[in-house]
Amino acid sequence: MSPGVSAPRVTAVLGPTNTGKTHLAVERMLGHASGMIGFPLRLLARENYDRIVREKGPSRVALITGEERIVPPRPAYFVCTVEAMPLDRPVEFLALDEVQLAADRERGHVFTDRILRARGSAETMLLGAGTARRLIRRLVRDAVFVDRPRLSALRYVGLRKVTRLPARTAVIAFSANDVYALAELMRRKRGGAAVVLGALSPRTRNAQVAMYEAGEVDYLIATDAIGMGLNMDIDHVAFSNLVKFDGHAPRALAPAEVAQIAGRAGRHMNDGSFGATGEQGAFDDDLVEAVEAHRFDDLRSFYWRNSKLSFRSIGALRSSLKRAPDTADLMPVPRADDTAALDSLGRDREIVAMASTPSAVRLLWEVCQIPDFRKSTNGAHTGLLARMYRELMGPAGRLPTDWVARQVDALDRTDGDIDHLTARIAAVRTWTYVSHRADWIDGAAGWQARTRDLEDRLSEALHQRLTQRFVDRRTALLMRRLRDRDRLLGAVNAAGDVLVEGAHVGRLEGFRFRPDGDATGEDARALMTAARRALRDAIAARLSKFEKAPHGGIDLAPDGGLAWLGAVVGRLEPGPSVLHPKVRPIVGDFLEPAQRDRVAGRLQRWLTEHLRRRLRPLYRALEADLDGAARGLVYQLAEGLGTVPRRQVAAQIGSLTGADRAALRRLGISLGAESVWIRALLKPAAVKLRALLWAVWHGRAGMLPPPPGTVSFPVDRDVPAQFYDAIGYRRAGRLAVRADRLDALAKTVRKLSRQGPFLATDSLASTVGCATADLAAVLKSLGYRPSADGDVPNGGLAFESRRGAARKGKKSGQRKGRRRAAKQDVADIESPFAKLRGLGGRA
Repeated sequence: MSPGVSAPRVTAVLGPTNTGKTHLAVERMLGHASGMIGFPLRLLARENYDRIVREKGPSRVALITGEERIVPPRPAYFVCTVEAMPLDRPVEFLALDEVQLAADRERGHVFTDRILRARGSAETMLLGAGTARRLIRRLVRDAVFVDRPRLSALRYVGLRKVTRLPARTAVIAFSANDVYALAELMRRKRGGAAVVLGALSPRTRNAQVAMYEAGEVDYLIATDAIGMGLNMDIDHVAFSNLVKFDGHAPRALAPAEVAQIAGRAGRHMNDGSFGATGEQGAFDDDLVEAVEAHRFDDLRSFYWRNSKLSFRSIGALRSSLKRAPDTADLMPVPRADDTAALDSLGRDREIVAMASTPSAVRLLWEVCQIPDFRKSTNGAHTGLLARMYRELMGPAGRLPTDWVARQVDALDRTDGDIDHLTARIAAVRTWTYVSHRADWIDGAAGWQARTRDLEDRLSEALHQRLTQRFVDRRTALLMRRLRDRDRLLGAVNAAGDVLVEGAHVGRLEGFRFRPDGDATGEDARALMTAARRALRDAIAARLSKFEKAPHGGIDLAPDGGLAWLGAVVGRLEPGPSVLHPKVRPIVGDFLEPAQRDRVAGRLQRWLTEHLRRRLRPLYRALEADLDGAARGLVYQLAEGLGTVPRRQVAAQIGSLTGADRAALRRLGISLGAESVWIRALLKPAAVKLRALLWAVWHGRAGMLPPPPGTVSFPVDRDVPAQFYDAIGYRRAGRLAVRADRLDALAKTVRKLSRQGPFLATDSLASTVGCATADLAAVLKSLGYRPSADGDVPNGGLAFESRRGAARKGKKSGQRKGRRRAAKQDVADIESPFAKLRGLGGRA
């Protein structure tokens, strides 16, 4: 039928989204004995097919799309995609949905053809946006227009961060990569999102939408595919971009397109909102006003392509496809996929030779119209079409069964990631499309069942991959329960595992909560909030158990950490003195301030008791009834943690009475020639604790004592001498020597030196646990020096005290003085002056 001519009783029902247009059309169709309705998307066709089947039963309803055909023997109603509408089937009612898509560059000519030619014998209904009004009025002269107002308001709420979007939000992106990136962000921040793309099969899409509708996730990440009538419980639509790639180049969305997508927000009488998110900036005022008021410019033209094709030759077919429309309201279709395929195959000489008759040209055109679901760019699709055409033009006139089987078998795998599964589903759709050509393939029904089953299995696998990657069910549940202010059920088991609503959310390490896995940002905060709310009673019980823990239930680590149940709950910090450090509780943000104070109090009490146990001799000395000099000496010992150089307390030692010395001996205090020390505090456990106390007081982390049983060890130039004193060792040359052993050496060599020079023997070296070669430096630090007198056998080294050497030097000097004096006397006798004195004397 030519433009400007139409059958009677055509109704154009126009208006924005959420006006009930589709619902009206379905109700009108079911009021007739037969009907057909064409939808823009396979997903939308499937959704309405399922609805009609529930009402009329499967025997009365057919579903026809490019890749799916469910046609019972005598169907009354046909639910189709626009391209797949069987217009040779007479029906009383016929409807076409989203007629404004006649202005779409890729598919518009199909919608235009249906607007002009598809009619029901009793009633025809055109559904779509008000922007199509002018063109429908011009092209369908006697159409009756019915305006449908939106059932709810749609308002703009501005720009919001992705992580601040409200629940029941659909976030719109325009590429699979952007959809996946946003879904991944939502998984980390909000527990997950459902994903809807045009490339998904109905089964995958329905599974994803069902997950969203059931409230398992609160967010939907989708392409503009949701703008085509998919009814979901969406309160807010957030655009991450207003630019899309239309198959040829990026372009900005028209205001009417923005409204079509934004209109998914709100359902029935519930108001909806829209706005921007991600990298998309705030909308300009004109766009907001247009969308909120549903006022848009009329479409200027529809795309059109000649449907009366000539098949005399490939050239004639091309010419008929290029025929120009005869009205300015229509514009020719730019290069489409099927015409591009025809051009490519038309350059193949073998194919051109085969296409020598009208039937062969018609077959070639039918092959070229096989959709490229994979959107391949490397010529793979045209190569497949060429192979198909050659087989169909061969002697058998059919596609070889074994070849088809190999193609399908290669796709029969459910392993791989999201991209691999999506690509396999797209490839299977091609073979599903081909399987509906019974004149091309043997056993068409069997292949239809095979490819449908394969697509279902691939779709289920894809749904699982999408869910695994983009949904953290635990976090989603907790976020929902937190939002609903429900009381969460939580517990902590003996191992410290935290369970909230039966889900493992992390561990309590002491009093710090560690969220599971790699939870960060919002995810970690959500788990923290849920655990805190759920575990208030459990934490109170845990704190009570900690306060009642026996002394041995808490451990002090070499780095100053205090551990309970294997987890650090506190750490030592400098206090009023080296012997009285403070405790800083380490409990994270999980405990209330009063509870933190209780932890600190218990740890401080434990530490005081621990120090008194491990350093009992020192505390006993401090609390003993001693007189002034002895008390002063003990105070110095306390500051030195049990050891002090003798020269440092020489004044106190000089003032001690016999009674004082006896009292100190009873307290285990040794008054050595080099040091004063408490004997019991030289044991390994006490030395280890002394090292820690000194390190805490001086803020020197990592100050470790020597291994147990060590008598001496090399000193570190970067370590202060006070550290060695504090742990009961004294610096002697290049070594740190335990105080009691250094004093034993000093006592031995003092006796030896009284008899003259003495040898640095292995026996002396063993006293301080060092090599004989290192003994010289130790002896020098005690006031001895190598002796220069006499020969020492076997190259040994003799030492003598500096005091003895000084006395020997003095005696040697006196002998030399007397010899010099004697020589001087002789000289004086022989001198003239002496003779003069003699003469004078005689005078």
